[in-house]
Amino acid sequence: MSENERIQLNVRITKETSLMLDEIVEYYQQGIKLGRIYKGDVLTDIIEKSYEVMNKQKKSNRRF
Repeated sequence: MSENERIQLNVRITKETSLMLDEIVEYYQQGIKLGRIYKGDVLTDIIEKSYEVMNKQKKSNRRF
C-alpha cells in the first residue's frame, strides 16, 4: 500500500484510552514544531514502531 492510500478504521476505545491518546498527540505536537499533528499520524507512528519491535523480537526468538 502506498503512502497516499488510506483506509478509515472505526474503533471503540475507553474514555481513559482516548485521554491518553490526546496526551500523546500533545507530546508529539510539542516535539515537532512544523504544523499540526493528527491522531491518525500518531497512531500510525506507534503501530509502525511496535511492528518493528515485534519483528526484532521474532528474529531474536528464532535464534534460540
